[in-house]
Amino acid sequence: MGASTHVDRSITDPMLFVMDNVVGTANILEYLRNDVPNAWMVYFSTDEVFGPAPEGVHYEEWDRYKSGNPYAASKAGGEELCVAYANTYGLDIRITHTMNVYGERQHAEKFIPLVIKKVLNGEKVLIHSNKEKTQSGSRFYIHARNVADALLFIIDKGEKGEKYNIVGEVEVSNLDMADHIAKILDRSLQYEMVDFHSSRPGHDLRYALDGTKLEMMGWKLPMDFKESLKKTVLWTVEHKQWLE
Repeated sequence: MGASTHVDRSITDPMLFVMDNVVGTANILEYLRNDVPNAWMVYFSTDEVFGPAPEGVHYEEWDRYKSGNPYAASKAGGEELCVAYANTYGLDIRITHTMNVYGERQHAEKFIPLVIKKVLNGEKVLIHSNKEKTQSGSRFYIHARNVADALLFIIDKGEKGEKYNIVGEVEVSNLDMADHIAKILDRSLQYEMVDFHSSRPGHDLRYALDGTKLEMMGWKLPMDFKESLKKTVLWTVEHKQWLE
C-alpha cells in the first residue's frame, strides 16, 4: 500500500511516482524473491489503471489497461511487475483494484477532507466536471474499513496470482458527495463546476469496476456508504488537526 497517490502531483512530477510506485515495488519484490520466497504479498492497485469508464461500463479484473495519467501508469507498472514475479518466481502475490478509498485521518489534499475544510470555512468547492460544466465526475467511494475487511477476506479466500476488485456499493457524483458532506455539517454548499480535463489532461470523469468476483466468493460490505461517510465527517470535525 506504500505509494504516491495524488494525480495532480503525478502530473507535476511524474518521475517521483515512477520511483515510488514502480521502482519501490520492484525493490519489495526483490526482497521477497531473495530473502522470504515463501511469504505472501498483496499489491494494492487502482481502478485508474483501466482509464476512464464510459457510462454502463464496469471493468473486470483482467481487462486491458489504458492509464490516463502518470499516477495510474506507475501503479500499472508496479502491478505488472507483481504478475511477472508471480509467474517467473512462483511468489504468492495477490492484486487488488480499489475504488476511491476514504476514511478518518485521510490526507488533507484528498477530495473528502478538502470539501469538509472548505464547507466549514464557507469557501467555494471546485467540482471536476465535463467540458460543458453540466456533469460532474463520479466515483464509487469506499471506506477504508470496508477495504480492510475485503483484504482479510482475500488473504483467507483468495488465490495465488489472482486479481480482485474491491468496489463501493454506490456510484456518487463529486457534486453529490460535496452536497452529502455539507448536509452532514448542516452548512450550505458553495460550489463551481470546473472543466479540469481540458486544461489538465489526466483527470477522468468516471471510473468503474465490476465487483462480481468477490461477491460470488461470498464477501459483503460490512458498513454502508451513508453510515461510513457520516462517521468520517463527524470524526474529522472533532479532530480538525487532520485538515491542516
